[in-house]
Amino acid sequence: MTTLHITGDDTADALLSENPFALLIGMLLDQQVAMETAFAGPAKIRERIGTLDPKVIADFDTDAFAEMFRASPAVHRYPGSMAARTQSVAGAIMSNWNGCTASIWTEGDPDGKEIFRRLKSLPGFGEQKARIFLALLGKRLGVDAAGWREASAPYGEEGSYRSVADIVDPESLTRVRETKRAAKAAAKA
Repeated sequence: MTTLHITGDDTADALLSENPFALLIGMLLDQQVAMETAFAGPAKIRERIGTLDPKVIADFDTDAFAEMFRASPAVHRYPGSMAARTQSVAGAIMSNWNGCTASIWTEGDPDGKEIFRRLKSLPGFGEQKARIFLALLGKRLGVDAAGWREASAPYGEEGSYRSVADIVDPESLTRVRETKRAAKAAAKA
């Protein structure tokens, strides 16, 4: 098993490495907060409610789940909306994938385009987030579906430092941050 090194916290990284639903939720939370904060979110959720079972999360009382997201330190900068999205993704995993997150990239031996389509159909997963997650699956978790690099472009590109899919250690995290800063600066210019 590959151990991911995203959060700087061994427990949170181990959870991301062994639990596909945790990794998916980390990716969902990866917006408008630091990557480490987003991907540490699943560990906070598990610690606070005792599980990361998609059924339990989908069925959790909505207000109580949002309050759990708000508890300090907050799971996310926008606890209400991100708690609702997390429950929506958990519901989609239950209804569309029989509670098995990895089925998104394993069921029926899908190619990269199909995995991308499946990811994009999830609540909160737009085109960019689906591409980045597909690149993460291919680069870090060994998902070797035909055409995954093309379907995740440009994030699947070998040797790039564009996203969480390229983080393997503190140095690569720094390089990803530099690439993102440069891209934002170029977009403003």
